[in-house]
Amino acid sequence: MKNESIKVAYVAGLARLKLTPEEESLFQTQLGNILSYVEQLNAVDTSSVPDHPIDPHLPVNVLRLDEIRPSLSREASLQNAPKQADHLLLMPKIVE
Repeated sequence: MKNESIKVAYVAGLARLKLTPEEESLFQTQLGNILSYVEQLNAVDTSSVPDHPIDPHLPVNVLRLDEIRPSLSREASLQNAPKQADHLLLMPKIVE
């Protein structure tokens, strides 16, 4: 995508933003710079980079073991709750 194809006014309209001509020009330049950088990144050969951070060919698993550890007691977790009843946190209804 080339800089001239960026429609700053169109995107601003979608976001319901009113831009001055100076702001539109500034954002046009900034978006052009960002897209130029993305084009540079797209040119980098990443074929040797694994798709997932846990590479099965690595000698060590980088995840820690899943261990049971102490957590807060019910009383401590409800200590600062604005409303509670029967050891439960009460929340306002947000779905009809």
